[in-house]
Amino acid sequence: MTMSEAGRVFRAAWINGVRKHYPGEPKAGYVTPWEETPQWEQDAATAVAEQVHAFIKSTNGTTAKLTREQRGRFIAICWTGQIYKHFVDPKPSYVADWDDLPAWQKETDADIFDHIEQSITATT
Repeated sequence: MTMSEAGRVFRAAWINGVRKHYPGEPKAGYVTPWEETPQWEQDAATAVAEQVHAFIKSTNGTTAKLTREQRGRFIAICWTGQIYKHFVDPKPSYVADWDDLPAWQKETDADIFDHIEQSITATT
């Protein structure tokens, strides 16, 4: 999987998760297609997808033992790192701790991990 493909996998999983878990109508920016996503966000999605990919590969498949919450937390922590990379003074909601995230976002983050894991398994 190329880096660009990894970012697209991440974004597709995010959009699917938002559509599945967000209560009501999501903000337009939450479901913006990859091609229209700002460059910083494409870069961040690609970086997080690559981090997840490397983590999964390094554990030789033992990520299956992680709980759903652990999977989601991994995504959230990696994403927070990317926010700090791209913004000097991010809005607090962009870097909220796991316990402060809305339920829909926690579920979406866990779905992202699962989606990336499945995409790796499908290509090996």
